[in-house]
Amino acid sequence: MSLQFTDEEFQSAWRELDEPQLEGGWELFTETMGVKIYRLYDQETGLYEYKVFGVLSTCTPELCADVYMDLTYRKHWDGYVKELYEKDFGGQSAIYWEVKYPFPLSNRDYVYVRERRDLDVGGRKIWVILASSSPGTPCAEKSGVLRVKDYKQSVALESDSGCGTKVFMNYFDNPGGMIPTWLVNWAAKSGVPGFLSDMQKACSNYKSYCQKK
Repeated sequence: MSLQFTDEEFQSAWRELDEPQLEGGWELFTETMGVKIYRLYDQETGLYEYKVFGVLSTCTPELCADVYMDLTYRKHWDGYVKELYEKDFGGQSAIYWEVKYPFPLSNRDYVYVRERRDLDVGGRKIWVILASSSPGTPCAEKSGVLRVKDYKQSVALESDSGCGTKVFMNYFDNPGGMIPTWLVNWAAKSGVPGFLSDMQKACSNYKSYCQKK
């Protein structure tokens, strides 16, 4: 049983589905494909934290949560994954994830922990997944790959009252090294809506994938 995350962290995530918390400097960064992305400047790192609000119109929240959690399946549909697996590192279960970066940039990798809870909130069914980097996990760094040591993500999913899913996502990572501004902007403006679009396709193909296993 994971004790990495608090009840309050789970509640904070799903509450954003009802009332987006955008005070304190959050600004609308872009709106595309029905997805709104807000960002907040982080003084300490000079980077941005992001909040994403959108709808996946063709898949249920439970299916979205299952697809999001299935690391083996993600290697089939996410073209940026170089390596992705969960294992025991010195008595602690954690996930290792290496992400492909465009040449000439070095790939990045992550070691992180996550937890999913399927919540009943006054009769509403809400799925919440939290993830956070785990710098204390004893996983050796690879030559030529930069380790991301400051990463967090939260996802909340709920039915849109039809056949789709309301999505809230909050994330921050510090990729280290010299990342060109154009790449950071592209990742936020195009990468996130693209990821949600790919995930929607992955949801529609998940049943056939499971049948082939």
